Amino acid sequence: MGNFHVELKKIVDDSYNIETGCDLWDMLKADLKNGILGKSKKIALITDSTVMELYGKCAEEAIKKAGLDVNTYVFPAGEKSKTRATKEMLEDAMLADGFKRDCGVVALGGGVVTDLAGFLAGTYCRGVPYISYATTVLAAADAAVGGKTAVDTPLATNLIGLFYQPKKVYIDVATWKTLPARQVSSGLAETIKHGCLGDKELFEYLEANMEKIRALDPDACKYISEANVKVKYNVVMNDEREESGYREVLNLGHTVGRAAETLSNYTLTHGEAVSIGLMAQAYLAEKMGFMNNTEIKRLEDLLLGAGLPVRLPGSISRDELLEKLYTDKKVRSGDLRFVLQKGIGNVATFEGGSYALKVSKQQAAEILKLI
Repeated sequence: MGNFHVELKKIVDDSYNIETGCDLWDMLKADLKNGILGKSKKIALITDSTVMELYGKCAEEAIKKAGLDVNTYVFPAGEKSKTRATKEMLEDAMLADGFKRDCGVVALGGGVVTDLAGFLAGTYCRGVPYISYATTVLAAADAAVGGKTAVDTPLATNLIGLFYQPKKVYIDVATWKTLPARQVSSGLAETIKHGCLGDKELFEYLEANMEKIRALDPDACKYISEANVKVKYNVVMNDEREESGYREVLNLGHTVGRAAETLSNYTLTHGEAVSIGLMAQAYLAEKMGFMNNTEIKRLEDLLLGAGLPVRLPGSISRDELLEKLYTDKKVRSGDLRFVLQKGIGNVATFEGGSYALKVSKQQAAEILKLI
């Protein structure tokens, strides 16, 4: 028998810049012209039906003025489109249009677009470069930063995907003015989550400035965007690929939130579901001695002030929700696990340095009664 050792050690630099500001189209044009997507000459602009009507022409014009060819691919807006079927449809269309390894991808839109387009870019021709131009509060806070890309399935959310970093992210707070108020509120749930887990000053800023933020004051919007980036960067730089377990802290509120979102058939927005999930983990944290009544009241008041729900809608069965929790990606060997905040601005740690607590089915059922 023979044995041949294949040594493939490598050092990869996946660093990139995040540009925050208003009306960043000229910046996008200049970056593309200067080769932000390497040698790509043909660009696949991927967006959804809502964003296409609002900003598709702005993006197409910026790409063309950079001297690049562009084909635009549009899918129906909404979380229901974040599927393998949509990804396949986009890939087939790009193949039919002659896109090869010398292409690049521009993801224009919110979290669904950046998740889906990033996943596509990571697998198309075994990986082509892409950039994200985030147009929603949610994408700015979460989806456009960190390199997680994925699609949903009927059984679970975000379990089919890969880590694939963009070449640059643009957070254009001017695009927030075209968002419905409900979508602004939805995006703020992830911002509140970041304050809960890693930035007490951000939490306090949100408490003091929520009216300005919801009114889309440019300075307030830039502040929370930059604060979000810093919180998420501090987590991602320490555990980019979830190898140490630290990146789990970003799932604060998501164990209950993701399950509720799916069971609502996406009548709950992602942020609304996460808001409910944040309250669930807070009640559990109180039982475990990590939060007190005053801190829970502050969290509840902040979520309500952001226009978010703090209780489950009557259409969701708690029994069904309890079973759905076991599809969460933090489940290990059949054990349900929760990330819990510790006071305001920190997370709890557990035995062995874990950032998630094993919770029995009975404990989970008791917490669900409180929401």
